[in-house]
Amino acid sequence: MEQRISLITLAVADLTRAAAFYEALGWTRVASPDGVIAFDLIGQTLGLYPKADLARDLGMQADEIGGFSGITLAHNLREKSEVEPLLARAEAAGGRIVKPAHEVFWGGYVGYFSDPDRHLWEVAWNPFSPLGRCGEFQWNGAG
Repeated sequence: MEQRISLITLAVADLTRAAAFYEALGWTRVASPDGVIAFDLIGQTLGLYPKADLARDLGMQADEIGGFSGITLAHNLREKSEVEPLLARAEAAGGRIVKPAHEVFWGGYVGYFSDPDRHLWEVAWNPFSPLGRCGEFQWNGAG
């Protein structure tokens, strides 16, 4: 298996509401089949899919999907000064600030929000992992 995640699918209660949230963060949809909303990222795609449909596809009950699963999605930024405005934008779009921006022991600056379906996002500036020219992230820096 190659070291790649191609598609991240988020189960959502309301597809229209979820899409509006990510669009309010500045993301742009790409063409996709009915019942799926997709946003191409740098090297991956984020898909929004109705929770009931994902449960059906998995052979599970809808109430078995959701809640904190120990996974956070991270969005790294080029500058420390970008962290707080992005958290504010997420909150204004209907997200909830889980932990405000703060300095962390390893030298970075991070904060956390949840989207309307409670998917957790970390917003981070990491001085030791600068983003590449196109915004790509790698642990030891994409430069």
